[in-house]
Amino acid sequence: MTYSLPPLNALRAFEAAARHLSFKLAAHELHVTPAAVGQHVKALELRLGVRLFARLHKQLVLTADGQAYLVGISDGFRRIADATLQLKPRCAVLLQVGVPENFELRRLDLEHFRSTHPDIGLRILQPAGLHELVERKVDALIGRGLRSHPGYRCDRIDKGTEVGDRLMAPEGTAECPEVMSLRDWLRSRSAGALRTERRRSGEIGLARR
Repeated sequence: MTYSLPPLNALRAFEAAARHLSFKLAAHELHVTPAAVGQHVKALELRLGVRLFARLHKQLVLTADGQAYLVGISDGFRRIADATLQLKPRCAVLLQVGVPENFELRRLDLEHFRSTHPDIGLRILQPAGLHELVERKVDALIGRGLRSHPGYRCDRIDKGTEVGDRLMAPEGTAECPEVMSLRDWLRSRSAGALRTERRRSGEIGLARR
């Protein structure tokens, strides 16, 4: 059976906006801009051919269609979340890592990490930010421009640039074996990428002479 589904990002934007009755609060939850939430919702309304929200005096109100749709969408997300939680990687430890929405997961080379660390089950939550880390929805957070926060350790991963990616974890678990393994893995990949970039730059420089 082929399911006819709207884009997931649009559904997530609608569901969050409908719960909060605010594009601003939904944007904060999803780590995007209010304009992005509004665009997703507008695109969803155009796709469905119905209005999901009424904008009254700067107040967001669900239409009857929106209220009915929210029930089904929320139930669907809840079932997906429950099904995901039931999946337990066959390993000793599960490490849940959050990354921003615009983070390219291919940079992590997840399959290689999993193959070289069979005792660590790596699960990614995207998008995620400090809010998810504080609420313990993730064990660690990877992001560019993360800053120190009381009770959390923020380690620089990319040492080759002025502003690089950082790994943030609670101080109490920042030195646990699985987080240390991830930190070492990220730094080794960063160092490898930097060496490759320098080698290419050198080759280009020689070619220009």
